[in-house]
Amino acid sequence: MRRTRSVCPICLKPVAADLIEKDGITCLEKYCPEHGAFSVPVWHGRLNMDTWRAGTSELALGDGLHCPENCGICKEHESGTCCALLEVTERCNLHCRFCFANGGESENEPSLDELMLAVACIMEMGGRPTLQLSGGEPTLRDDLPELIAYAKSIGCPYVQLNTNGIRLAGDEAYVHSLAEAGLSFVFMQFDGVTDDVYQTLRGAPLLKEKLAAIRNCDRHGLGVTLVPTVVRGVNDRQLGSIVRLGASLSPAVRGVHFQPVSYFGRYPDAPEERYTLDELICDLSEQLDVGTDSLVPSHCDHPMCGFHGSFAVMPDGKLLSLSSCSASGTDKTTAERNRDYVARHWMRTQGTEQQEENNSTTFANGDGIDFDVLLNRLRTNSFTLTAMAFQDAMNLDIERLHRCSLHVWHDFRLIPFCARYLTPVKMK
Repeated sequence: MRRTRSVCPICLKPVAADLIEKDGITCLEKYCPEHGAFSVPVWHGRLNMDTWRAGTSELALGDGLHCPENCGICKEHESGTCCALLEVTERCNLHCRFCFANGGESENEPSLDELMLAVACIMEMGGRPTLQLSGGEPTLRDDLPELIAYAKSIGCPYVQLNTNGIRLAGDEAYVHSLAEAGLSFVFMQFDGVTDDVYQTLRGAPLLKEKLAAIRNCDRHGLGVTLVPTVVRGVNDRQLGSIVRLGASLSPAVRGVHFQPVSYFGRYPDAPEERYTLDELICDLSEQLDVGTDSLVPSHCDHPMCGFHGSFAVMPDGKLLSLSSCSASGTDKTTAERNRDYVARHWMRTQGTEQQEENNSTTFANGDGIDFDVLLNRLRTNSFTLTAMAFQDAMNLDIERLHRCSLHVWHDFRLIPFCARYLTPVKMK
């Protein structure tokens, strides 16, 4: 079907690869002279793959020959930096089975001065992208508000916090200090609606803490996006329940960002069958009773990397779709436009909640939707469904990597996320 390049999952050396369709399933196949042949499913055929990735081009001959060995943002890279991830600590208060950063294995963390220098460099090199503070668990740093305030003072448009939510649940004063410093929004690990999911993936029953963290963020005007790591057989039947719970907590919760599990950092043995992007789209559609055309291929990253869908949460709790699927590759957008689009939806709009509450009966009792009320509803209760299907050493496709707009700061370089965390895969 298509030629590309990848890496050997054992030695990580660059190799040629092909996308091959077998019995309706598209697999990435590659061969390493030292370690042999490998095949991994990347699309299970539940949606038309050609339609989903329409407008994209096959990797040109001679491109990607040295990717990702010496990865940074080079002339072959097709996307700017929408979001730059900065690791502020390697410490963690959990030891999750799945962790792309292998958090908690070390107590190392840079000084505040080192982080401020990194932020200044990121703003200059990346064109003032969204700054994503990650780890480890970044809230273990007491000086995080100082770093956020510094980032805002030098012109960073948006600061995002990646967190498991544990400290946010138990330390409201800390949440207040983050909000006062200028934190834009919270990206919170949220894998399911029952404690058995957290016990399996995170090693502890954490649902109570997650809900408490949302309440504290709500009190201080911080929007929260829920981030489930989706693992087949663990929480793939809770996708709709996660969304419905999130919508019921709108406007505090701004949306759900799904991440089908990838195998880098720390993880148990890789399963034989992976959970692919088209499976996520169709399962989510079925569990929510919304059309698959409500979820649109990424227009900034490669369409095989994710989707987004815009909704409004209606007073009865239902989601009104505002998206319509179209060919993605021909609608490619810039990192800057994508950054601002995402931020508009994930940030909390303040000052209009009471007006929305007063207008809600117009929705409930009217024969149709009043346009002015709908606009106000969108300001306060917009809701996004998004996904990022990260790549690991088995399914890495250099064609996709060249359009990555999520970059990680490392050794004074901005490196595409999936290249930075690439890990030799544990083979059964």
